[in-house]
Amino acid sequence: MIRVAARYLSKVSLTQPVPKLTDTVVIAMSSGVDSSVAASLYKHYPNVKGIYMANWHKNAKCNEQEWKTVQEVCQQLQIPCERVGFEKEYWQKVFSPMIDNYSNGLTPNPDLDCNKHIKFGELVQYLDTKHPTDYWLVTGHYARVMNNTDGPQLLRAVYGQKDQSYYLSSINPKVLSKLLFPIGHMTKPQVRAIAADLNLVNKDKPDSMGLCFVSQDEKKFDKFLDEYIEPQPGNIITEDGKVWGQHNGLWYGTIGQRAKISMPQGDPRYQGTWFISEKRYDTNELVIVKGNQHPALFKNKVRVGRFQWLQEPVAYMAPRFSLQYRSLQSPVQVETLEIKGDEVEMKLVEFQRAMAPGQSVVVYDGDRVLGSGVLLEAVCEPQWMQKVPAGDYAMAANLIHS
Repeated sequence: MIRVAARYLSKVSLTQPVPKLTDTVVIAMSSGVDSSVAASLYKHYPNVKGIYMANWHKNAKCNEQEWKTVQEVCQQLQIPCERVGFEKEYWQKVFSPMIDNYSNGLTPNPDLDCNKHIKFGELVQYLDTKHPTDYWLVTGHYARVMNNTDGPQLLRAVYGQKDQSYYLSSINPKVLSKLLFPIGHMTKPQVRAIAADLNLVNKDKPDSMGLCFVSQDEKKFDKFLDEYIEPQPGNIITEDGKVWGQHNGLWYGTIGQRAKISMPQGDPRYQGTWFISEKRYDTNELVIVKGNQHPALFKNKVRVGRFQWLQEPVAYMAPRFSLQYRSLQSPVQVETLEIKGDEVEMKLVEFQRAMAPGQSVVVYDGDRVLGSGVLLEAVCEPQWMQKVPAGDYAMAANLIHS
């Protein structure tokens, strides 16, 4: 078992910093297999320990089960483990802002805020106080931290199917020098193989999906939001302004999502499936269009606010940028990029479907994360719009998809 862990640690040490044997190494552990395998790679360090965070107090039963599993894994690996809780901080910095964003009709990504403010915010502050000397924080994220002359860089994982660099893009760049992501240099099958070789108690545990406090099942999530947001009824309309129904709040629909409304299928003009193309915040209206490839769903220019660079932006003014506004999507090539204070405006090489205000936009240079911000606005380039006669959706669709 020791040989298995050592073999993989040797492999990843070629591409990331390696702690000295006397260094303090802290493993942030969930009950999942990824963080458990990450812990196994450093278990031979004399000053190693696991740490488990319970951040959502309403899932007490779930927290206790996870904590039990973490303790069992640590016992197997013969490393000490500590439990900490940041429930108050999580509520204030992650959960409440998420509810506010949804109530305003935006599409937030609380996972990025959790990483920024809790996992690599509150936890790091706690460890800074407890370990005045240098320490390393190890997690089971699928991403990489590598050094070059500019300092530590955040990179995509080797195993693209599990890459989590998108979710790590907003953390404080000063923290990067403390971080080790050994799993980011492996594939998921390799991680599972190590867990099996070590016979870890959670070796067969499925990967966790969705938010930590609720299932991502659409109906359950809507019901969950109902507990925290008062109804704000408004009209569901087509582009011509005709009213077809009511919604209970702009958070009930996401741009690009299938509309939850029945249209008269006996009329050829309304046959087919309809999708949400726009949220009109000032009038509290959801606009719907027919077909998931309708031109109104596609944009090619974005304005991103509260942008945080992981490195100085001047060093990266090159025409090889790409962006992602969803995790694991194919990178979208950027044609032009303009910095305006803490806002960044980008024109895209190709039109993109269903970009929604509130989404996190991450900018890459190849595999390297340059920074991220929040989507404020997505539009069609005006010059493109002028080429399309009003209502000529067939021509618009051909231009978009050509």
